[in-house]
Order: sequence, then C-alpha cells, then structure tokens
Amino acid sequence: MSKTSGGSFIGGMLLGTAIGTVAGLLIAPRTGRETRQMLKKSADALPELAEDVSSSVQLQADRLSESALRNWDRTLTRLQEALAAGMDASQRERQTLKHTNAEVPPESRPPVSDYKL
Repeated sequence: MSKTSGGSFIGGMLLGTAIGTVAGLLIAPRTGRETRQMLKKSADALPELAEDVSSSVQLQADRLSESALRNWDRTLTRLQEALAAGMDASQRERQTLKHTNAEVPPESRPPVSDYKL
C-alpha cells in the first residue's frame, strides 16, 4: 500500500467519524441532560453487570473443567483396559509359542535365522 492511499484512508475515516457524530447529535431523541442521566445509570449498573458476567464465566469454566475431567477419566480407563487386554494376549501368545516349540523336536525346527520379527 502506498503512502498516499494510506493517508487517504485515514482522512476518509476521520471525515466519516465527524459526519457520523454530527448526524448522531442532530437526530438524538433525548436532550443532553437526559442522555447524561441515562449514561450515569448505565455506569452505576456496570459493576453489577460485570459481577454477573464474571459469575457466568466462572460457572461455564467449572462445567468445562468437570466435563474435561470426566472425559479424561473415561479415556484413562479405556487405555488401562486396552493395555491389560494387550498384555493378556501377549502372554497367551507366548504360552502358545512355548507349547508349540516344546512339541516340535529341535532337529525339525527351522534355524533361528529363518524367523521373521
């Protein structure tokens, strides 16, 4: 972007802001005093609103935390079950291989180099 177009953009933005402000003041439905009173009431209610928002955010964070903890517990349980099943299957396979090797006489077994890991 060139310097000229950047300056034009900022100038247009300032001009638009000025026109918007003037138009807002000309068509405002309340007098200045009423507007200031309304703004004061809004400002007085701001701490209560902030407290409500804070409570709501804290409640949502607690719910999210509890949900994440439940999901983590379920995932951990499933992982433990899968590990136990894998270990059981490994032990059964080891026992099967031991019995198979015990039944086959050593001279009829293929050389160790023929086993693929």
